[in-house]
Order: sequence, then structure tokens, then C-alpha cells
Amino acid sequence: MKKNLLLFFSFLFLQGILQAQPVCEAFDVEKCEGLLQKAKKEQWHTLPDGELVLKVGKVFLGTPYVAKTLEVVGDKENLVINLRGLDCTTYLENVLVFTRLIRQQKYSFEAFLKGLEQLRYREGDMREYPSRLHYFSEWLVDNEAEGIIQNISKEIGGKPYQKTFSFMTAHRDKYEQLANDAYFYELQKVEERLNQHDFYYLPKSEIASLEEKIQSGDLIAITTTIPNLDIVHVGFAYQKNGRLHFMHASSRSKKVEITQVPLAEYLGKIQSGIMVARLK
Repeated sequence: MKKNLLLFFSFLFLQGILQAQPVCEAFDVEKCEGLLQKAKKEQWHTLPDGELVLKVGKVFLGTPYVAKTLEVVGDKENLVINLRGLDCTTYLENVLVFTRLIRQQKYSFEAFLKGLEQLRYREGDMREYPSRLHYFSEWLVDNEAEGIIQNISKEIGGKPYQKTFSFMTAHRDKYEQLANDAYFYELQKVEERLNQHDFYYLPKSEIASLEEKIQSGDLIAITTTIPNLDIVHVGFAYQKNGRLHFMHASSRSKKVEITQVPLAEYLGKIQSGIMVARLK
């Protein structure tokens, strides 16, 4: 009881000093602090970047896959923390935030909240629904501009990714928040900006021949043949027995896992290739 009260008052304190309004449960706070303290005790910060990403990522193996955990519909956007169930994007974001905090030797829940807001929202500033980086291509652009990651798709042999972005506004009825006209028009502007940007990807047929250029812990974003949509899945590169595998929150197996087959063989019919980024 005393521990729950302490978490409650600490949470109120954080709400007072952070712009973001956190939404989470006591388990999430305990999981976060427990992971950070374990990393501190075992000095994970001394590990190379790729090894550190995998070390953190494996902590969540077996965690249930839960879709749309960020869609807390209401009058305002909230910073959602959910370590009980993960989709592919929240898995990737949480692993990256923990990795960066451990590298910087910052071991507090407050630092975790700030790090998550920085990754998830345009220029690290959570405002309303359109400020969230809904298109993962924009997530890559924004976090590269912030100096967090480097998109290496072009330099390792990627080809131009010819896509027009309009999926969200073309399917307005699928996104409850886009019933708000202001949000809808703001998302249109986001799509227009993305349409002016050059993207590169590794076509599915070429992944096997280029996979040796990809390191364990690199970010993998899977591209798609679906019209007007950029990315359908994300996770991490996992080199195993000389082949590139994939560590991700899987909607197929309903949990966080490492693929049994190499990534080049794992991709399905609507998955056309991959983009690759690396932590700076």
C-alpha cells in the first residue's frame, strides 16, 4: 500500500514538471525502474551500441503483442507508457529509449518519460494528435534531424523508394481523431512534406545479398506495396549464424520474438523491402 501511494505521488509530481501527460500503470513504472537499476548495477553502459540494443530488446522477449496501445482517445494527446503489451512501434521506441538512457547513465523514470516524448513526437514536443510521428518515414526523418539515428539505407545500397504519402487522410474513417478537421488538415500538411522527401530502401529481392552490411541492433523498417503507405512493420536487426534475422513485436505470434528464419525469407507478399537506420 505504501509503495503504491509513493508511486502515485511521484506520478503527480512528474505530471507537474513535464509538459507531457503520462498515462501508465504502477507495473510500467516498476518495470522501467527495475530495468534501469539492473542495467546500472551490471554496467550495461559499457557495452557496444549494437550489443546494448539487443541486451535491452531481449528483456521484452515473450511480452504480449497488443495493437493500438497509443490510441487513448480524448480531448488531448497523452504520453502513453505501456510495457505490459507492445506493438512493433512501441517495442522499438521503448528499447531505444532505454538504450539511450543507459548509454547516458540516466536511470530515472522522469528521464524515461522525456526520452520517450523526444522519440515519439515531432521535434520532441508533444502537443496534439498531429504532433505524433504517425508515419514511420517521418519518424526516421525527425529523429535523424535530432541526431538520434542515421538512416543508412542509401549508403548500403538502397534504391529510391517511390511512394506518395496519403494513407491516413485517404482513410480518414479509420482514425477517430481525424474527425477533427484541424487534425485532418494538419496531417495533410505532414503528407505533403513527406512527398517532397527522398527515401531509399533495400528491395526484398536484394536483402540477402546486402545483409552483411547490416549490424545487430540496427533499426529495420519494412516497406510495403500497399498504395500510399510507407511502412507496415518495424523492429531490430539480429545477426545469427551469418544471416540477418529480425527481433520484433509480432502480430503473427502475438509476442515479442526473434524470427526463426532470416529476414529475407520472413517477409510476406505485401512487404516490399526494408529501410535501415542506426543509432548515433
